[in-house]
Amino acid sequence: MEIFDVFVDMQATGDRIKQLRKEHNMIVFDLANALGLESEQAIYKWQRGQCLPNADNLVRLSILFGCHIEDILIHYTAGEDESPLLSFYRRFGKWFWHLWD
Repeated sequence: MEIFDVFVDMQATGDRIKQLRKEHNMIVFDLANALGLESEQAIYKWQRGQCLPNADNLVRLSILFGCHIEDILIHYTAGEDESPLLSFYRRFGKWFWHLWD
């Protein structure tokens, strides 16, 4: 497996964040306050799979929920077709990342 064959599924990760939040009996407002966010909008975007938490917030979430970052981020390999964007990444992902080489 190549490094470019692994992709984070934003929707599944958002579902996982929501699940962990509920397991810890937190409402979105509580989680936003615990992370020091000004509003709840970022949490809602994560939970809808519109974006991912930045690295700092992933570390904070893992500490808050008492788990590893790998338990928050849900990923798939190129051989698994669960992610709807997988075909796009297979086709353009390697080219896209080479722009920063």
